[in-house]
Amino acid sequence: MKEITAKELEQKLASGKKLNIIDVREDEEVAMGKIPGAKHIPLGQIPERLAEIDKSEHYYMVCRSGGRSGNACEFLIQHGFDVTNMAGGMLVWEREME
Repeated sequence: MKEITAKELEQKLASGKKLNIIDVREDEEVAMGKIPGAKHIPLGQIPERLAEIDKSEHYYMVCRSGGRSGNACEFLIQHGFDVTNMAGGMLVWEREME
């Protein structure tokens, strides 16, 4: 599984690149803030919401600490998606949130 650090993802966002980010945390966690532009799909809903994820695009998966997003990555890779896990999750995110 591919991984990226929060710092590397922050740099990609700062460069103005359009990134596809999926936050797999629960509603109450996301209510405290998420990466600007990230799509919220709780981990348990990924299987039934696959149609919302475009196989031709690359996605960065995010959770609180990197564990659940790693599980999401493994599931999505098995289904043919191109994904990268953000190591450390939102615990190490230092930029602004929405």
